[in-house]
Amino acid sequence: MSAPRRIGILGGMGPQATILLQQKLLAAVPVSDDSGHIPLIIDMNPQVPSRIERLIHGRGKDPGPVLAQMARRLQGAGAQALAMPCNTAHHYAGEIAAAVSVPFLNMVELSADRAAQMLGPGASVGMLASPAVRMTGLFDTALQRRGLNALWPGDEDAMLGAIRSIKANGPGQGARDVLRAASGELAARGASFQLAACTEFSLIADSAAPEVRVKDTLDVLVHEIVAFSLNTSPSEPR
Repeated sequence: MSAPRRIGILGGMGPQATILLQQKLLAAVPVSDDSGHIPLIIDMNPQVPSRIERLIHGRGKDPGPVLAQMARRLQGAGAQALAMPCNTAHHYAGEIAAAVSVPFLNMVELSADRAAQMLGPGASVGMLASPAVRMTGLFDTALQRRGLNALWPGDEDAMLGAIRSIKANGPGQGARDVLRAASGELAARGASFQLAACTEFSLIADSAAPEVRVKDTLDVLVHEIVAFSLNTSPSEPR
């Protein structure tokens, strides 16, 4: 068996989400020794300019050049593919991919593929995500290309407040209540399948409404990292 391929992680957006990615990767690979785990090079950079400030409020520095620089640094350190556990930052995926010659494992496109596998054409996908993701059209465009529709929660201020709260204080009951209310609202509007498409919400994905199916985009990315690193194509559990 060949050695696992090394994956570069554009991290720090936020730090807890990057740590959660590591934890999920550890759990995803059954091993009998340390050497069986996936080798990672992690650029934990919480100083990437705020995506929320740039995309929602139109102020602050452009994160794109910083992310491109991180990508080049990771490739130079030996990464054979790149991944980024931040949905909103995928607005800059084109700049990241253009900066390197190794594959960029695009969490948005992979998650849209997964939704299309699980749903029929014309179905609605509830989006548990930052308002910045809606404003950029990232998932709307990706889902529309696959014949699906994105539904968004009505109270975007509450969603943004929950994300800021998790970034500042970690997962708390207030954020969990916001996520459950948004998930229930989307279910009532016909989205019985939902994507947890903010890696802050990955930390509290179990707080979604109990009657819906929720797919965490971070889990989709973990599956792809494992498949690429180990050079396998296992079926992802439903």
